[in-house]
Amino acid sequence: MPLTLSKKASGVKPSSTLAITAKAKSMKAEGIDVVGFGAGEPDFNTPDNINTAAIKAIRDGFTKYTPASGTAELKKAVCDKFESFNGVHYESNQIVISNGGKHSLTNVFEVILNPGDEVLIPAPYWLTYPEIVKLSDGVPVYLYGEKSNGYKVTAEQVRDAVTDKTKALILNTPSNPTGMVYSEEELRAIADIAVEKDFYVVADEMYEYLIYGEKKHVSIASLGDEIYKRTITCSGVSKSYSMTGWRVGYTGSSAEIAKMMGSVQSHQTSNPNSIAQKAALEALTGDQAAVAVMREEFDKRRKYIYERISQMPLLETLEPEGAFYVFVDFSHVLEKSYKGGKIGTAARAAEILLEDYRVAVVPCADFGFDNFVRLSYAISLEAIEKGLNRIEEFVSSL
Repeated sequence: MPLTLSKKASGVKPSSTLAITAKAKSMKAEGIDVVGFGAGEPDFNTPDNINTAAIKAIRDGFTKYTPASGTAELKKAVCDKFESFNGVHYESNQIVISNGGKHSLTNVFEVILNPGDEVLIPAPYWLTYPEIVKLSDGVPVYLYGEKSNGYKVTAEQVRDAVTDKTKALILNTPSNPTGMVYSEEELRAIADIAVEKDFYVVADEMYEYLIYGEKKHVSIASLGDEIYKRTITCSGVSKSYSMTGWRVGYTGSSAEIAKMMGSVQSHQTSNPNSIAQKAALEALTGDQAAVAVMREEFDKRRKYIYERISQMPLLETLEPEGAFYVFVDFSHVLEKSYKGGKIGTAARAAEILLEDYRVAVVPCADFGFDNFVRLSYAISLEAIEKGLNRIEEFVSSL
């Protein structure tokens, strides 16, 4: 009998965002002038004080194993940050430091799910959520947000989707891919249902520092003792501190869940990179001026990209409130023909833009919305302008 490979692994979809970004980088390497709106990665260098802390760690010989779930000093810094910024109190034994945000989520679902457990996933969603749930033997259940509500799901939708198999709800605010932010009122209504129906809320707050205008970040775990007990709060340093490659994420949860996640992590990866933990410590406890500068620059780009797209024919979008993405409805574009054939899908539109207009965008079928594309404005304003000129040239030609 021939050897077979894992059915679970064979069912995993590759990341379309990483695939598009890789293709765009390959074209750039060939000397082609490509504007990449693909990856969710700030174009800023990691702030100097953070780099300096990492270099000091190397010179001090801080290059050995640490405790599997993170150093005591970094856990303490995470507790302090949760207290001061999120309004949530955690002790160090409730914190797990992981190898990035994806690893945190993997830890969470491996610990809370049993085969067949359902996880409510509001759509549009970050394309990795369903894959992690399925790899942890869970069943994704999708709830679709309406444009009239900023593509956010309502408490009523959550209530209607709950079954006796519901184990958790993923709540991402600010959202990837929409950039929309849940209000305290919306979160309270969802929290009430989570408490009533007794399921976990996995709160992905990775973009929590990147909120603009009058909007404020609210952590659902801060809204009462009962929802606090049922919430696993996930964040990290990748987006806010431009530390995507350092791979440091963290969670706050019950001590029981944290202990189990630490045990799982100890066997699967052991500790996060020791040097990166020192860098993360400096990120959380050091000078925050660079974060404010980056947020201000993102805000300028946000306003510009929204205004430009809003004025283009055939495209529709809402003004993003956080993160660094704009979620664009290409439905009218897909009805048009290009070079003798109907465009039809966002994937085909993205293919045309990359091959003929040298612009990389992310089609959002893997985010749960077939007719949309995501553009990241984590690139320079000059690049954004150039890329938008090319997109406008394309849509104006149809």
